[in-house]
Amino acid sequence: ICEFDNSRDSESEESEEENSAEMNMIWILSRRFQLSVPKLASRRQVVQELLSDLLQVSRSLFSDSFFPVLEPVIGVGSACEGWSPHKEEDIVYCMFVPLKPPPGHAFHLEPDTVGETPQTSMRVRVELVCTCAGEQPNQNTLCFLHHSEEELKRNQVTSLLHTLCTGPYLDGEKIALWFQTFVISAWSVVPQSRHYSMKVLPSCRSCKMKLMKSSGRCLFVEMVFSVQQGDSDIFLSSQPTEAQFPPSTTWLESYAVAEAKFFRHVAMQAPPHSCHLKCLRLCARLLEGSGLSIYALKTTVMHLLTLIPLSEWQHRYLLMRMDDTMRYLRCCLEEKHLKHFFFGNEDMPEEISLPPDFKEAQPLNLFQNLAQDPAAQTEVLKEFDEL
Repeated sequence: ICEFDNSRDSESEESEEENSAEMNMIWILSRRFQLSVPKLASRRQVVQELLSDLLQVSRSLFSDSFFPVLEPVIGVGSACEGWSPHKEEDIVYCMFVPLKPPPGHAFHLEPDTVGETPQTSMRVRVELVCTCAGEQPNQNTLCFLHHSEEELKRNQVTSLLHTLCTGPYLDGEKIALWFQTFVISAWSVVPQSRHYSMKVLPSCRSCKMKLMKSSGRCLFVEMVFSVQQGDSDIFLSSQPTEAQFPPSTTWLESYAVAEAKFFRHVAMQAPPHSCHLKCLRLCARLLEGSGLSIYALKTTVMHLLTLIPLSEWQHRYLLMRMDDTMRYLRCCLEEKHLKHFFFGNEDMPEEISLPPDFKEAQPLNLFQNLAQDPAAQTEVLKEFDEL
C-alpha cells in the first residue's frame, strides 16, 4: 500500500509539473506573439457608434432623393470577431453597409455571366416599380413609370438608375465615390469630429477612413457596401478580393456576416475564458509569411468548434487545441481538400440563416488549387513542416 501511495504521489507531482510547464508555455507564447487582444471590443463599439451617427446624417440628407437606403452596419472580419492576427497599429475595423432599394425601385440578383471569377458573383439589376398607390401624394411619390420626364425634372426627382448604376446594374465604384464624398462633407456634423480628425483613404469600391486622435493614436475603418441575399446571412459584397478585380457591376458572394454570427454563437455557448479566439490568433501568427491563407486557418477552426465539445476549449486546453488545429490543417493539405464551412454542413448552428441551396450543395473545396497543382501542394507542405 505504501508503495502504491508513493507511486500516486509521484504521478501527481509529475502531473502538476506538466500542468505548470504547459501554463508557462502558454504565458511565453502569449508574450512572444502579443496575444492579448488590444481592446478590440471597446474600439469596435467606438467605430459602430461613429458609423451609426454618419448614417443618421445620411438619412436626413438623402430623405428626399432616391439613393440606396443605407441599413445599420454589421461588423465583420477578424477585428470584429475578436481575434485579429494583426498588430494593434495595423488593425482595420471592417463594417458591411447593407443597401436596400429606395422607393420606386427594386433589386434583382442575377448570376454574372460577364466576368470570369472562381468565386460566386452576381449583378444587382435595378428596376423601376410603380408608386402610384403611395399613401402620401407629394412630390416624393411621383411614379418613375407613369409620370412624364418633364414632371420628374420639374420636381428634381432622379431615379437610382441615373445616378449610381451603369446601365441597369448597381455600380460598386459609383457608390463608393458617392459615399466618400458624403463622408467628407458630413464629417464636421458628427459628434466624433470633436475627438478625431478624419482622412478618407483611396479605395475604388469601399470607403476607407483613418481616424486620428490628438494623442497620435489611429483607428482604421473600412465600410464595404453589400446587398443581402433574401433573408439569409449571405451577402453580395462590393469589395473585390486581392486575387480578382471584376467589373464594377459585379458583386462577389461573401460569407463574412455568417462567419461573424457563428463566432457570436460560439461565444454565447463556450465556457468563460474560452481559448478558441486565442488559438486562432496564435496559429495565424505562426502561419505568417507562409503560403497558407488565413481564411483556410479560420475555416479549420470553425470546423473544429463544431467537432470538439465547447467544454474542451477552456483556457488550460489551449496547447491541445492548437495542436488539433495544426494537425487538422496538415491532414487537409495532404488530402488536398478542405471543405467550405457553409456548404453542405450538417453541423451548422440553427441560428445561421443560409439560402436553401446551400444546405443541399456539395461542399466546396478550398484547396482545389492544390488538387490541380501538385507542385504547389509540395511547396505548401514543405513550408508547413518548416513551421
